[in-house]
Amino acid sequence: MVSEVLRVGAERQHLILRRALAGRVVKIKDLAAELGVHEMTVRRDLDQLAEQGYLERVHGGARLLEKASEEVAHQLRATKNTEAKDSIARAALDLIQDGEVVALDASTTALALARVLHARKVSAIVSGLDAANVLAQSGVPFAMVGGNFHAPARSFVGAFFTDTIARLHPDKVFFSAKAFSPAIGFTDAHLPEVGAKQALIRSGSTVVALLDASKFARRALATITTLDQVDVLVTDQPPSADVQAALDAADVQLVTQEAR
Repeated sequence: MVSEVLRVGAERQHLILRRALAGRVVKIKDLAAELGVHEMTVRRDLDQLAEQGYLERVHGGARLLEKASEEVAHQLRATKNTEAKDSIARAALDLIQDGEVVALDASTTALALARVLHARKVSAIVSGLDAANVLAQSGVPFAMVGGNFHAPARSFVGAFFTDTIARLHPDKVFFSAKAFSPAIGFTDAHLPEVGAKQALIRSGSTVVALLDASKFARRALATITTLDQVDVLVTDQPPSADVQAALDAADVQLVTQEAR
């Protein structure tokens, strides 16, 4: 019973942070009505989030702290579609052989793969702080490629990153994107992040895209790469007929692992 209460409390607080990220200021009365809980429950949630450094309490509610907004945005991405990301990570792990060098981008889907990578005797190249922390704790040997720090993704980008990764040659590269459509390929919104992903893709012998089905038939600002540069697509649901046709035409292997 206690674990269920804690789980529901965490979900409430995630929703509160989402509302604060969208509107900066959240009101106790509005949150209580939306969540279907007593206003005192919302007050306790706001107090806890304030203690954690995410919010500042104001009269009748709370305000998202400016310094915390990027961390909040990253945390919310990390908790979105977690079951799909975990299933994709398990399927991606089956593509990795002992002794290989694998490279992971700074996406939250690649982070899910980093969490299970200890099941293989491999070494890794990473561009994100979170993946580095996970691998350090699990004992997987890795190299982290630095550069200019991109706080929203907790990643490294820029000329130093692209120059360094160009001299490395991993066996497999795993990357994700904000969106995918057969016509324009895999896309993302932040241009320096796109450049870092492109450099990472160019470095690998085999390129594996990790993409949950919610990102199909969508588009973001800039193309990372097109299907002809990708060897394998790992997803959590069978794609639509037009996506399957595009994969077949580009000779891209499809691996589907539905969430448990």
